[in-house]
Order: sequence, then structure tokens, then C-alpha cells
Amino acid sequence: MSYWTTRRRDHLTGYLFITPALFGAAAFVFVPLVLVVWYSLHEWNVLADTFDFVGTENYRRLLDDPGFPAVLRATGLFSIGLVVVNLGLALALAVLLNQRLRGTTFFRVLFFSPVVVSLLAWTIVWGFLLQDNGGINGFLDTLGIDGPNWLRSGGTAMASVVIVQVFKNVGLNMVLFLAALQGVPQELYEAARTDGAGPWTVFRRITLPLISPTVLLTSIITVVGSLQVFAQISVLTQGGPGNSTTVLVYYLYQQAFQFHAFGYGSTLSVVLFLIVLALTVLQWQMRKRWVFHEN
Repeated sequence: MSYWTTRRRDHLTGYLFITPALFGAAAFVFVPLVLVVWYSLHEWNVLADTFDFVGTENYRRLLDDPGFPAVLRATGLFSIGLVVVNLGLALALAVLLNQRLRGTTFFRVLFFSPVVVSLLAWTIVWGFLLQDNGGINGFLDTLGIDGPNWLRSGGTAMASVVIVQVFKNVGLNMVLFLAALQGVPQELYEAARTDGAGPWTVFRRITLPLISPTVLLTSIITVVGSLQVFAQISVLTQGGPGNSTTVLVYYLYQQAFQFHAFGYGSTLSVVLFLIVLALTVLQWQMRKRWVFHEN
């Protein structure tokens, strides 16, 4: 009996196909993750060319860092604001553009177009618009409204960054929701209307449960993305005013690349990874409660 049976050849072919992906994951995910943990246990001073093992000293420094609670608070505010506004607006746009009306194709393209625009270019343009003498305040001035300095006021800086990020990526979630809505059987809507159900009841009892897998997917993507924001903060506010918009990723950048505390920056990277992992696992476990139509 030949050793190279059809089953063995199929297995070998499968392993050959996944080998590049495994090497890529090892080189760009697993190895860097292990190195970051290793670096977090050291004090690495590039200027002095020293690399000293300090154990858990960086983690104790994190617990004693007086600025870290403010960073966590800013990160939480940004993530909550982005997730709520992004998902809510994306779902509302998808529901509206799922109607059979004239011009829906144009508006689908219009709302999705910011997704393909360069992030840096998008942020720079919004930076000019949000200046004290920028386009937005100029428009408000024509209405007799004295607009604030959006990016230099603690009350509006965070809201401005959130809105800029929402407008940039809401089109992606809108398209995902739109695809899910178009997969809902029309017979269910017809049966519900026959039974006298109103629009809100139909949406809550039929639409939302059937698109709940997409809600799960978009929520995970949006939450993870909100915890990795950097370019918008760096270009628009540089973490200010004060530390009101200094989110965890930007604080990590400051510690590692501005203050050259690579060991402490690696510690912050480990904390960020654990937060993302915990939130992703939590959302995945919660799917058992609110994902009702999962293949």
C-alpha cells in the first residue's frame, strides 16, 4: 500500500497552504509579543546603551504613576463615545439606505468614501477646520454663533476627536450592517405587518435579532480600533489640552519614543494588549446572550 495516500496528500497540501500564514503570524505577532513582555522586564536606555533586568519594577512604576488614571479615563471616554456614536450612526444610516428610494446608491458611496481616504490627510483637513479661526467657526459666525476653540478646550477636544474618527470609519460599519439587513427574509416583515406590528416592534423583534452576528462583529472591530487610535490624537491635540485626550496608545508613544523609557513603554504595551484581549473575550462570551441568529 502506497504511503502517499489521497488523505495524506490532502493533509500535506493543507499544511503547505497554511505555512506562509503561520510564519507570518509567528514573525509579526507572536515573536514581537514575547519580546514586548521581555522588554517590559528591563530598563532599556538607548542613549546610554544599557539594557538592565529590573523584574517587575516597571509594573510597580505603573501602579504608582500619577498620570496613568487620567490616561485610562481619557481612553475609556474616547472608546465609549466612539463605539456608541459609530455603531448607532452606522446602523441608522444602513436602515435608511436599505430603503428602495432614488439616490440611495449615491449616498452609499458618499458615506463610504471617507473610509478609503488617507487617515493622515483626513485628520489634517479636520485639524484646519476645527481651529479657532477655521472653517467650522467661520460657518457658525455667519449664523451669529461664537464657536469655541474646539481642539484647545477640555470640554470639546475629546468630542472633536471622537467625531472626526466617527466620520472617518462609520461607512465601513454601515456597509456591514447594510449587507446584514439585505439578508433578512422579507417574508418575516410581511408576516409581522400582517399581524399589526409597528416599525419599532419589527426592528426590535425581527431585524435586530437577525443581524446580531453583524452587531457582534462590528462592536469587536470598533472597540479594538478605538483602543489603538494614535494618528488623530497626534495630529489634532497632541494629547491636550492638559492630558484630557492622552489615550493609552499616545501615552505609550510618549514614554517610549519621546522620553526614551522603552521598558516602561513596553509595560504599557502589555497592559494595552491585556485590555484588548479582555474586552474581546468579554464580548465573545456575551454573544451567547444577545446573538440569536449565529451560523
